[in-house]
Amino acid sequence: MPKPAWAQDEITVDLELVIAVDVSLSMDLDEQALQREGYVKAFLDPRVIDAIEQGIHGKIAVAYVEWAGAISQYVTINWLLIDGKAAAAEMSALLAEAPIARLRRTSISGALIFSSKLFENNGFRGLRHVIDVSGDGPNNQGSRADLARDAAIAQGITINGLPFVPDPTGPLSLFDLTELDIYYEDCVIGGPGAFLLPVRSASEFAEAIRNKLVLEIAGIERPKLIRTSAASPRIPCDIGERQWQMFMDGDRP
Repeated sequence: MPKPAWAQDEITVDLELVIAVDVSLSMDLDEQALQREGYVKAFLDPRVIDAIEQGIHGKIAVAYVEWAGAISQYVTINWLLIDGKAAAAEMSALLAEAPIARLRRTSISGALIFSSKLFENNGFRGLRHVIDVSGDGPNNQGSRADLARDAAIAQGITINGLPFVPDPTGPLSLFDLTELDIYYEDCVIGGPGAFLLPVRSASEFAEAIRNKLVLEIAGIERPKLIRTSAASPRIPCDIGERQWQMFMDGDRP
């Protein structure tokens, strides 16, 4: 049976990458600016460009998504082919110029469901499909994060994480989770080679983002983490939903 026209025109790339960044109100303006600046700088970094050019095909496709609540996702940059320094600089410039959204609630599951659909009929055929999700809190709206993760893994998608872990010695709100890195490991990331890089201070943003992109693009062999909801998480995967219910019930710290 002949392939449909859109399949015949697909561009083969080493990686199809959806960068899904948290723009919920729990991220303050400084954090959101540092997050965006980290990606702007990363696509200009020679180490990121080298990782792209040294791939089997020497090119990747990237989409940049901003997300918050269960129905709050926005494609800031649709699929862009990056095959070297000039295209990477274009990605950086587009990110630098785009406004940053500010939206309510935190739905990691919504971000994963939305991002998973972006791989369909996008004009590319990637050797790997990866969603790179970052955020500063657990899921508190929509379906559970681990269930959305399992569905993405079943589609052959790997999910990596960049959790912004709150300082346990600082002032904490009801919605902060000081073990957010453990929550991400047990309830969010998954698939072959999945990994996370926790960020524990604003000064770590740029380096963590750059290192994460290099690892994702290069496809460096790492221990395979295939998490499913059948595993026993160290932190309940509905902890964010519990926090929200406490808030709605008026149980303030």
